[in-house]
Amino acid sequence: MATPFKVTGIVIKGYPLGESDRLVTILSPELGLLKAVVPGARKHRSQLRGRTELLVVNDFLLIKGRSLNRVSQAETLTSHAGLSKDFGKLAAGQYLAELVGYLGVSDLYQTELYSLLLEHLQRLEQLDITPENRVVEIVAHLTQAVFHLLAIAGLAPQTQRCNVTQEIIDANFVDPRWRTGFSHSLGGVFRLDQRPASLKLDQRLTALELELLQGLAAAQLPNFAEWSSKNTVFPLETAWLRLERLMRDYSEYHIGKSLKTATLIDTIAPLSF
Repeated sequence: MATPFKVTGIVIKGYPLGESDRLVTILSPELGLLKAVVPGARKHRSQLRGRTELLVVNDFLLIKGRSLNRVSQAETLTSHAGLSKDFGKLAAGQYLAELVGYLGVSDLYQTELYSLLLEHLQRLEQLDITPENRVVEIVAHLTQAVFHLLAIAGLAPQTQRCNVTQEIIDANFVDPRWRTGFSHSLGGVFRLDQRPASLKLDQRLTALELELLQGLAAAQLPNFAEWSSKNTVFPLETAWLRLERLMRDYSEYHIGKSLKTATLIDTIAPLSF
């Protein structure tokens, strides 16, 4: 006889299955990643249709099967409906969900990963954005969320010290030509004058980009106004777009997967250089 069990979790992935079913991946704090079939979820009158969409958090009643669990009931706790009101916020949420799908594991406690994902989804949802600050706010919060999720998984890059000499690297705003290096394989930043001949340079960082990167580990993002008086090579929006792309490429390098939903961010404000 099939065994029912209860679990709280967020839907981080979903695919059509058969004529009317849906196969979902759920991240739960107690059991990590779970895959489950949602019978009839693609039928218009199904009570489970909206409750098993991406980023919806539910109290689930699952029936344990031989190969796949089956969703019997789902009571929604939060749907993160605010994300759907802005394409950029929704794209960022989907990006984070896909990344968590690669960072999470099954049959193990994933409380920190689960809580951190929900925290950053809530931050995105509650962002007070205007046409002027929209790109900076969304991309900056997304980039910090990616960094925090990588940190939970033990994959965050070293950003404070040179990965070659272990000396602290401080951003130099005096010389506009100043740069420091970043390497995916090395695991973070390094001084360009200390670069080993065999080391691939993945990106040169300006002073602004390094300072923003070094601030990602903090609990909250700083006030962006503090950079308005500094001599920067790129405007703040460009710096954040370049950092998002850097963290995306770094994540893909270390998880060995391509983040398909991340390309939606490129449609918000394409980076031309």
